[in-house]
Amino acid sequence: MPNAKPKVLIACNQHVRDVYLDPRDLDRLQAFADWEWFHAEGRSGISPVDADPALVERLLARVGDADGLVVCHGAPRIDATVLAVAPRLRVVGELEGDRFAYRIDAEAAWERGVKTLDTTNGSSYPVSEWALALAMISLRNAGEQFRHLIRHEEYRRPSTDFGYVHAELYGKKVGLIGCGHIGRRLISFLQPFHCPIMVHDPYIPKEVPDILGVLQTSLDHVLADNDVVICLAPLTPKTKGMIGQRELDLIQPGAVFVNVSRGAIVDSAALIARLRRGDIVAGLDVFDPEPVPADSPIRDLPNVFLSPHIAGVTARSRTLFFELMVDELDRFFHGHETRYDLLPRTLANRRGEAAPL
Repeated sequence: MPNAKPKVLIACNQHVRDVYLDPRDLDRLQAFADWEWFHAEGRSGISPVDADPALVERLLARVGDADGLVVCHGAPRIDATVLAVAPRLRVVGELEGDRFAYRIDAEAAWERGVKTLDTTNGSSYPVSEWALALAMISLRNAGEQFRHLIRHEEYRRPSTDFGYVHAELYGKKVGLIGCGHIGRRLISFLQPFHCPIMVHDPYIPKEVPDILGVLQTSLDHVLADNDVVICLAPLTPKTKGMIGQRELDLIQPGAVFVNVSRGAIVDSAALIARLRRGDIVAGLDVFDPEPVPADSPIRDLPNVFLSPHIAGVTARSRTLFFELMVDELDRFFHGHETRYDLLPRTLANRRGEAAPL
């Protein structure tokens, strides 16, 4: 008799079930595994989850025969209590947010030999596109041109205009703060522009710069030695406020600064002060606080292009979380290596701890 299919339990709320789980991907999953939906309406988002006793008890009653478990918004935390009643469980994956280690107790899973996966990178890919776009928009200082247009002004740029002098991305030196999923895809987008690239990311394996053909260096070098500086770092206890007045003063005149990560990584008052000097341009998808206050000076600076934290929020990215997870489960249950593992290095990054050797 053929081996029985593995069983996968998907624990999430109704919104995730309706929006994230594309029927085509459910059909792909059904081809190699039997799956069930566990309806969970606990806390959503990427903040710490509620330990609702009734919800946990319902999950404990359902997870015992699962070989795989997928969790997302609404699901309770998968900790030692849950793992203890799931002797068949071999893999647990998070669709969105568990790089913050809220819904999966990774260490408890590893102790039991359970693989931990995370496909939060589904929303990373559109961010890399918008990072490229903001770099090009900022080099042209297109935000200022747009302001003139909507004010119905006729404006002819002088030869000293920032966007005239610095316009092309081709051949520009680019520095990336962070080299995770967003950074690695962005590097591939930059290749046709023949841009020398520096990266600062203490958590990437030493082999990665060699594979990507980039120079790994310090934060100071990324800020001081490039024409385009792009912030892609996660917000962690270590990165909050990481870029202040001293760091912003390192950015050379004529450069552009792009932030598509989190606004709180940058000291907002220091950023406004640096931009008021008028010798750099910023493209910002994020700011601190958000939404950008109506009276914030950042809204009126001519050398700033703003977008309201839209980089990773697309219809495609909502379904990509689960599409990538089905790919991972397909690899895992057919004996192949997975790609998007939660690892000690990943958790150290998100907790702001030193990278493990």
